[in-house]
Amino acid sequence: MRTDGTRVAGVLLAGGLARRMGGGDKGLQRVGGKPILQRVVERVRPQVELLLLNANGDPARFAELPYLKGMPVVPDGIEGYAGPLAGVLAGLDWLADNAPDITDLLSIPTDCPFIPKDLRDHMVGARDGAGAQLACARSGPVADPGDGSTEDGWQAHPVVGLWPVALRHELRHAMVGEGLRKIDAWTARYPLAYADFRDEPVDPFFNANTPEDVAEADRLAAECPGL
Repeated sequence: MRTDGTRVAGVLLAGGLARRMGGGDKGLQRVGGKPILQRVVERVRPQVELLLLNANGDPARFAELPYLKGMPVVPDGIEGYAGPLAGVLAGLDWLADNAPDITDLLSIPTDCPFIPKDLRDHMVGARDGAGAQLACARSGPVADPGDGSTEDGWQAHPVVGLWPVALRHELRHAMVGEGLRKIDAWTARYPLAYADFRDEPVDPFFNANTPEDVAEADRLAAECPGL
């Protein structure tokens, strides 16, 4: 049982158009013999209280996937494919209405086949340790430098974020009232912590955005079976 007092749900962000993949659901591309989405679910589900799928279009296309059985499919509440923030907002709104005991939402893209298996604890620890309101993931050559530095070689991953449900009204105002779309523009308004992860032997936030990326991820999975 968790003892840090934080109850975290996860939202798998699959609401984009996947233009660089030629359309369709990027997460259904296969890496290491299984769909990327299945790999992400298997890695994230044990870490969180519950898991949501943010996806637009007909949710029936996911109904026959056994690894998504019982998972709520939550579409964007803002029209026009407004980007990952729309998926975060949709997840926050769903939690407020359906799971009021959840304090935070962890957002995870569905095109990252190597998502860390300790993502939740590392994100919460980084945020709480820094006394921040938000956290996002960062990958680089050394884990946990401990000084908040942004030295060369570090790559921030704003889509992999930890979001308090209590901020949902502020996020909605920013998106609907101000037209805000960029995650960095939103997180810049609050104290933000970075959760640092090693990028060896593979960057855990490797994005399979194109067919070439999928082929590379499949090669990496074959070379590093424990990933």
